[in-house]
Amino acid sequence: MFSDQQLRTLHAAIDRVIPPDDFPGGVEAGVADYLLRQLGRDLAHLAQDYPRFTDALEAEAQAAHGQAFVALGDAQQYALLALVERGEVQAVWPLDPATFFAQFIEHCAEGYYSDPGNGGNRDGVAWRMIGYEVNG
Repeated sequence: MFSDQQLRTLHAAIDRVIPPDDFPGGVEAGVADYLLRQLGRDLAHLAQDYPRFTDALEAEAQAAHGQAFVALGDAQQYALLALVERGEVQAVWPLDPATFFAQFIEHCAEGYYSDPGNGGNRDGVAWRMIGYEVNG
């Protein structure tokens, strides 16, 4: 479904949405695993859009900075994603950037905070972060 470059771009974007700090960031917490699993299930209708999103994000980084998205520093990645969030893009996008990015953020949050049985929130890391204790 994704090329290696598309996966690297996806991982970098996930870690900008949920960056590592005292707790693991989105990728380490399994958000990418959650997303890939859901693209084969409940989000199958977006299976073609996600690679288009990563390609468009890559094109945007090239247009703005002449570099791959993953080669940009954290601050440049954040700034670029902020422009995408507002729909202020330079490259041609095959989907509405602001609308898709809002959906991407929602999917990242789902993957980070959902039940670990859904493929994300590896080892319940997000639940521990917010002090949620599972009884049973």
